[in-house]
Amino acid sequence: MRKVKVRLRPIISKINMPTVLKTAVLPGDTMESLFVTTQVGEIFYIRDEVIRTFLDISPRIIKLGLSSGGYDERGLLGLAFHPNFYYNGLFYLHFSVEGTQGPGSLPGAFESFKPNPCDPKTLNLKWSNREIHYDHIDTVEEWILQSNRQLQKRRTILNIRRPFLNHNGVNSLNFSPETGRLVLTTGDGGSGYDPFNLSQDDMEIAGKMIEIDVAQDTFIHNPPVVTRFNELPVPIQETLTVIAKGVRNIPGISFQKFYNQYIKYVGIVGQDLVESIFSFVHYKPIPVTQLVQASLMSNELDQVGFINFGWRGWEGAFPTSMMKGCSTDPTLNEKTMTYYDEAIKTSVKRLLPLTSYFHKDPRPDKFGGTALTGVHPYMGSEIPDLKGSIVFSDLARHEQSPVRGVLAYTSAHADCKLSDFSVIETDYHFGSQSAYYVSLGTNLDQTRLFLGVYGSVKVTNANQGTVFEIIP
Repeated sequence: MRKVKVRLRPIISKINMPTVLKTAVLPGDTMESLFVTTQVGEIFYIRDEVIRTFLDISPRIIKLGLSSGGYDERGLLGLAFHPNFYYNGLFYLHFSVEGTQGPGSLPGAFESFKPNPCDPKTLNLKWSNREIHYDHIDTVEEWILQSNRQLQKRRTILNIRRPFLNHNGVNSLNFSPETGRLVLTTGDGGSGYDPFNLSQDDMEIAGKMIEIDVAQDTFIHNPPVVTRFNELPVPIQETLTVIAKGVRNIPGISFQKFYNQYIKYVGIVGQDLVESIFSFVHYKPIPVTQLVQASLMSNELDQVGFINFGWRGWEGAFPTSMMKGCSTDPTLNEKTMTYYDEAIKTSVKRLLPLTSYFHKDPRPDKFGGTALTGVHPYMGSEIPDLKGSIVFSDLARHEQSPVRGVLAYTSAHADCKLSDFSVIETDYHFGSQSAYYVSLGTNLDQTRLFLGVYGSVKVTNANQGTVFEIIP
């Protein structure tokens, strides 16, 4: 693959953790503005290099970092503008709600849970007493920018109870140009190894990609707090279809127009081994009402054409495995390797990744990654070597000091084989400060790319963020 070099041009600096970067045309405007969403609840927009506040809901965001040493994966995680935003002023938010902090579903298991193959009781845990044992509540809301330029919340679309602090998704709201519906991407609920196997359970909201028909008004403007689809009132169920399951954690979905159809790109954050990017064109979404009905009747739904990313049975192209010495005899160097049953059950049903990259990679032209933070096609002509490619960002190159994130790119092949990838070199000098690449965004026609960088992984270390435009 060609070596590509780019420059990073700072647009806005000294902001809080940037979670979403995207553009929209404000009603009455003639050009796009760049919107920057921060984890703590602020939304800024930049037009003609002037930075203005669009909305600040920080008082409504859960207190971040208090129970996890400053690190957090909750907050304001999704912003999407209605396809007709210019005319109707509608936009949508996904965030973790202030005052909803719970004790967690497995106290002390934030990110640290690991199943023990020598102890079968740890392999298939159940999330019980959910009304008490949860970490927080996430909400999806509809807002409107009124003709007098005032912002107003119109309704709550979903209230979702989450078992752990992490894996809530990021850039989690995007509209599908194919269906015109709002796509919500949810992580598996958190901790490690999906201890409750929420991602493969058809009734669980966690670990799914969900389309919401926002044109339907359910007339339920304060829906119940739920964790499963069958707990939702029927009018809400009727607005939802499930695109995919088997999601671990996900930085949104992006769409690339190819002739008269769209290629969908999804990045799945890995567990211990790899980060993976998936692509698909055709898929068979399943209405939630059908999923609920099949569950009530104990029927097996036909899921041919339904997208399954394979987690928790598979991590990218590899079966999720655990190795442990189980022998009590010290003279034996015995290791036991185990796989979840889901590795077998989903082996031929899962979607194969477009490309994967390892957490450790000794090849001189590759890199060891940490966590995928964004995936977007680039359709511009200013960086010719990237035109038509899929650009992605990783939080931090493995074992590098000071910390530096990574930009890279790949492309799709018609033979369905794993695609290669290549590092994109940048010229920006961050000095001695850490530079975590926390978000990646694009404009409406995908001809410009934006990168969010933070000087720390702790959201409580405030105002260490910079947003760059990636330029030739």
